Amino acid sequence: MQYSLDFRQKVIQYIEEGGKIKKASEIFGIGRATIYRWLARPNLEGTKVKRRNRKLNGSEVEKDVAENPETLLVERAKKFGVYPSSMCEALRKMKITRKKKR
Repeated sequence: MQYSLDFRQKVIQYIEEGGKIKKASEIFGIGRATIYRWLARPNLEGTKVKRRNRKLNGSEVEKDVAENPETLLVERAKKFGVYPSSMCEALRKMKITRKKKR
């Protein structure tokens, strides 16, 4: 849960004025670990969450499925350099069903 900047400043101000961290956590209803993290930060502004790059590109997988519909899941996973479970999840998200018969 993200707390507003006003709230963070209010908690830090309470501590800087002589309040105890344990008491602040009880008053404001937040964990002590959160307060310690806020005290360790240079500024209290929120941080951007960075997403990691994925190995699988959806358009490339769809293109591969269209060109090679008979390829098994394990072989397709090796081709893209991922685990079969990752390939299965990607195909499921694209609503591509698995081959039922050989």
